[in-house]
Amino acid sequence: MHIVFLTDNFYPEGNAPAARTYEHVASWVKAGHQVTVITGAPNFPEGKVFEGYKNNWYTKELLNGIQIVRVKTYIAANKGFAKRILDFLSFMVTSFIAGLFQKKADAIIATSPQFFTAISGWLLSVFKRKPFIFELRDFWPASIVAVGAMKKSWVLTCIEKVELFLYHRADQIVVVTKSFKTELIARGIESDKISVVLNGVDLKQYALAAIKDTTLAAHYKLDNKFVAGYIGTHGMAHALNNVVEAAVLLKDYNDIRFVFAGSGAEKNKVAELVLENNLTNIVMIPRQPKEMMAKVWSLCDLSLVTLKNSPLFSDVIPSKIFESMGMGIPTIVSMPPGEATDIIKATGSGVVVEPESPQALAAQVLKLYQDRDYYLELQANSVTAAKLYSRELMADKMLVGLTGVVMET
Repeated sequence: MHIVFLTDNFYPEGNAPAARTYEHVASWVKAGHQVTVITGAPNFPEGKVFEGYKNNWYTKELLNGIQIVRVKTYIAANKGFAKRILDFLSFMVTSFIAGLFQKKADAIIATSPQFFTAISGWLLSVFKRKPFIFELRDFWPASIVAVGAMKKSWVLTCIEKVELFLYHRADQIVVVTKSFKTELIARGIESDKISVVLNGVDLKQYALAAIKDTTLAAHYKLDNKFVAGYIGTHGMAHALNNVVEAAVLLKDYNDIRFVFAGSGAEKNKVAELVLENNLTNIVMIPRQPKEMMAKVWSLCDLSLVTLKNSPLFSDVIPSKIFESMGMGIPTIVSMPPGEATDIIKATGSGVVVEPESPQALAAQVLKLYQDRDYYLELQANSVTAAKLYSRELMADKMLVGLTGVVMET
């Protein structure tokens, strides 16, 4: 089977969509399928093309059996609505054109969050008369309203109508949470064409580390420190000011450090807050390549997962939950109650605190720092839980559904 996969983010970018897609298609290639990924030059989230790449109209490369086609796009940093829309629209056009040149495709997959990629995927499926699979990772544009990036308007109303049109036209919709499926059914989408494939963790890459990576620990002066780490995109949705405020509350504990590792629209604001509060217990690590992420995770004793207190985020399951499980790192989740908090409670792999509460966050960091037996219990539960969310299992599940759709059409 030849699968053509359209995604705005892909390796060597290290954000959640890029990691999920890469690990899924790599698994499918190992299973004997042909996969062509159409994407742009890697640039997320700073909007700067990675070293060794160029923003050309059409380039091809082969990576571990995956055929990668990179197309030219309007590149913008992950901030500012207008420029990001231009980025999305440009990829919609160039990915569609590139897709027309891919021969003997059996299925077209397009992944969100931004659904302009899905428009390209649907158009390709029409031209090639092949099934269209919409992988829904986020309800966009609802998420940009939730974080305050844009107010409700007639433009968003039009976009939502196109969004609903795509749901109806898809031969299959793959969602990353059960809540997403419930929401789609409530919006009139047929239940039997919606499959749930959660995010997961590549257990070959992420495993319990006996010690912190010695080079990184020495460089950032984290030897013999108890580290609470926020690892990933620093975005408007993540309420990172509350993590900084938690650090303020614990600044007198010399053995506790807070680490921010990654990049994004809010990174400069976090840096400004650190300076304003004259904090020495916060360490900021720039975005690292995918190959370095297990080493970055090894620095952490705790994983911090924070989101704004919006009902929309109760349906979200941040993928870093599974990565921290794989590393045997207990998670403190500060977000609205929902599937993510249920997973943490059911597996006993961490603790849940109320969203946007620096006091509650600081209290749990301190508790886990002081109570070693409790910490070790959560650590053991994390390692056990990771096996339930193996990326290989999730890739196989998605492939089974995809094969069924292809056979039916």
